[in-house]
Amino acid sequence: MMKTAEDFLVKADEKAFDLDHRTIINHNIGKYNVAVARGLSKFENLENSKKKANVIKWRVMENLDKYLPEFEANFQRKGGKVIWANDVEEAQREILNIIKKAGGTSVIKSKSMTTEEIHLNDFLGKHNIESLESDLGEYIVQLLGQAPYHIVTPAMHLSKQDIAKLFHEHFGTPLDATPEQLTQKARELLREKYLSASVGITGGNFLIADTGSIALTENEGNARLCTTFPKIHIAIVGIEKIIPSMADLDLFWPLLASHGTGQNLTVYNTILSGPRQPRETDGPEEMYVILLDNGRSNLLAQKEQRQALYCIRCGACLNACPVYKNIGGHTYDTTYSGPIGSMITPHLKGMKEFKHLSYASTLCGKCTEVCPVKIDIHKMLLANRRDAVAAHENTRAENFGWKIWKKGMAKRSTMDMFGGKVKNFFLKVLFKKIWGKYREMPEVAPKSFSKQYEESKKV
Repeated sequence: MMKTAEDFLVKADEKAFDLDHRTIINHNIGKYNVAVARGLSKFENLENSKKKANVIKWRVMENLDKYLPEFEANFQRKGGKVIWANDVEEAQREILNIIKKAGGTSVIKSKSMTTEEIHLNDFLGKHNIESLESDLGEYIVQLLGQAPYHIVTPAMHLSKQDIAKLFHEHFGTPLDATPEQLTQKARELLREKYLSASVGITGGNFLIADTGSIALTENEGNARLCTTFPKIHIAIVGIEKIIPSMADLDLFWPLLASHGTGQNLTVYNTILSGPRQPRETDGPEEMYVILLDNGRSNLLAQKEQRQALYCIRCGACLNACPVYKNIGGHTYDTTYSGPIGSMITPHLKGMKEFKHLSYASTLCGKCTEVCPVKIDIHKMLLANRRDAVAAHENTRAENFGWKIWKKGMAKRSTMDMFGGKVKNFFLKVLFKKIWGKYREMPEVAPKSFSKQYEESKKV
């Protein structure tokens, strides 16, 4: 368990001083900031919109046992099939069964963080089923053999030169190819895959309870192709993605688009309510929605922290976080990175192994400030720290260190017992490697302010 935290510290140390990485990220997030400021200015009253979204998601989480069956009943009424998956293995097994039953050998995927969560590409590859990403950013990181760097923009860590070099190595395109030329090459490569794939797999931005529909929002049109050409469509969606009514999209789609990319609305917004009906000309013959739990019930059971399930995966908190901007998305080694990932991962994958992520924050509160559904992210990180201590998840050395610190800080006489020489010795010997790797250690005065003040009064 300690190795996960140690690896995080090593990777964070390396990435924080990678100047090329910092240049690319600052450039890309800088463009995002300009676009988002423009997008948010379109709201008549942004704060009220965020408050309304928060109340809707609160009501959903408090009544999840009502809304999920409502969605299931309405979706099944239109010929769709719902599968409940408790964990990664169950979701993987159900998807494999569907593909094998159809005799499929390949799937085409649109961007989906839940498929990353269940490691679907690797799993299908082990069963000799080709799984190809159709979102351009996802396609690029798949070619590199990497996980997505960011919830919304998977290849944010790459410059256009990096991508041109990658395409040159794989497909022989010119090293000086423009972004438009690279996009055209990707289209040529992917177009045939839509027609030949047996199964299309997507996520779902929202589950709509009152109509039994899933809502997809995207900018490339690839999700529409994934859900139209293959005979079978599988949507893998976390149980927290539900909203009560179709009318709520009027609020959530603009909030997601403006906070995610700075757009008023993303280019393609699709509502799917089951397989192709007799009167319809396109769409899949079969449609499945897999409702994924995978630890979400653990988070729902936490009265304070369950508000993390309000998240609509806009990625705004990542772009605002000073820690994320310095150490990058891959350092977290989790499906969901940044502040929201640090908040939810200990509940989804285990507090003992991932409690260190709750400390990967300056607690500046910027993540909470930018959240479109008003999740108190920085306060929830503090709640995670508290719970880790209460559950005795800290090491003995850590507990011992804090006991000594508490004892020393509790009484002024104890603090003054050790002079500046002793304190400076501890700083230089014990804490030099931790605090002094990239900076000069502070020099403690020979006498404390309290001692000096007492002496000044005697004069």
